[in-house]
Parts: sequence; C-alpha cells; structure tokens
Amino acid sequence: MSHNKKQETAVTVVDKLRVLYHLQLIDSRMDEIRQFRINIPMEIKSLEEELDKMKKKLERFYEDIFSIKENINKQNKNIKSSEMLISKYEEQKDHIKNHKELYSLDKEIDYQKLEIQLSKKKIKELNLQIHKKEEILKKKEEILENKKEHLFHKKKELNNILVENEKEEQILLEKSSCFSKKVDNDLLKTYQKIRNGVKNGIAIAPVQRGAPLGSYLAITPQKYSELIQRNKLLIDEHSGRILIDAELAEEEKKKSFVFCHKKKL
Repeated sequence: MSHNKKQETAVTVVDKLRVLYHLQLIDSRMDEIRQFRINIPMEIKSLEEELDKMKKKLERFYEDIFSIKENINKQNKNIKSSEMLISKYEEQKDHIKNHKELYSLDKEIDYQKLEIQLSKKKIKELNLQIHKKEEILKKKEEILENKKEHLFHKKKELNNILVENEKEEQILLEKSSCFSKKVDNDLLKTYQKIRNGVKNGIAIAPVQRGAPLGSYLAITPQKYSELIQRNKLLIDEHSGRILIDAELAEEEKKKSFVFCHKKKL
C-alpha cells in the first residue's frame, strides 16, 4: 500500500511538472509576442530616423551644388563684365594719341583678359565639382529610395506579423487559462509570483549539465538525484525557480510544438 501511495505521489508530481512547464512555454511565447509588439515602434522609429539623417545629408548636397552653381553664375558675370571693359578700352584706344595712356589701356585690357581666363578656369573646376557631387548624389538618392522601399515593406511585414500574433495570442490565452485550471491555486500563485520576480519570466527552469537554464550555479548532486526521481517539486535555492529535469521538459516542448503547428495549419 505504501508503494502504491508513493507511485501515486510520483505521478501527481510529474503531472504537476508537465502542466506547469507547458504553462511556462505558453506564457513565455506570449511574453515574446508582447515584447515584439513593444519593440515594433522602436524598430520603425530607428528606420525612420535613419531615413531622416539620409535626407538631411542629401539636402546638404543640394545646397552645396546650388552654392557652386551660384559661384559659376558669378564667374560668368565677371567674364561679361571683363568683356565689356575690354570693348570699352578698345574703343578708347581709337581716340587716344598719347602713348602713355595707350600703354595704360593695353595693360587694363591684358588684365581683364587674365581675369576672363581665371574665371573660365574656375568655372571648369566648379563644373567638375558639380559632376562629382551629382554622381555621389545619384547613388545616395538610390540608397534613399531603397531605404524608403525597405521601410514600406518592413511596416507591411510587421503589421502582418502583428495580425498573426494576435490570432496566436488568443489561442495561447485560451490554453493558458485551460492549463491554469489544472494547477491548484497555491501552486499557481507560487508560479505567478516567481514569474513576476524574475526578469525573463521563467518560473520553471530545466536543469541542463547540472545547472538550471540561465544559471551558472550548479545544483547539488543530491538535489539532482531527487529531481530525476520526480517525487517532489524542487526549488532552486539560488534563483528561486521551480526545477524540472531536461528530459521531461523536452517532452513537453515537443507537445507544445505539435500543438502550435496544428493550430497554424
């Protein structure tokens, strides 16, 4: 009779662990969905900020090109001004007989011709600058368009995932409620208290290589021996999590995967 009672207790503990770990898998998936929902605005904001930075850089390129073109116009005006002066001086030469004044006019004409050459040289250099900047600008505009397209598709993709996640979350909520009812109130409260007290929401920790998942502190050989016997619920003294052996955890993971796969189909 004692043996039968022990066996019944062992089955009860295993059942509790199965239900708790399955509940943990469901709640962890819901945590992922909710965290994803929180991260979306940040991801979109990051992409939009990147686009804004690129637009500002392009604006500076447009301003630079406009400024260079303004400089070219200025040089063209200088050329016209010099040509007018040359024409004027040439006319004056026809009416001057004084050698000294003629020499002075020739000097002015030569000076204006040099000014024209200098302006033309500057225009050539400025046009070269424009050409280089426009080549870079063209590439940057293509990158910007690709980024815009990427943002558009990313928003669409994330929206589709959100819709799918909402459907999945509803299914998971129903399953979570169902599994919660299979756990007695005190144990459920303990489970929820542990979940609320840890950063990652993991209240049931599989023991792998002698240590609970996510912990570097190994449990004692005695506790590990008790764990694999599955005769009672064990709490990790360091993290406060309920422990489950890796084999049993893997069994519930496979069941959970099959369930999710069927629901998606």
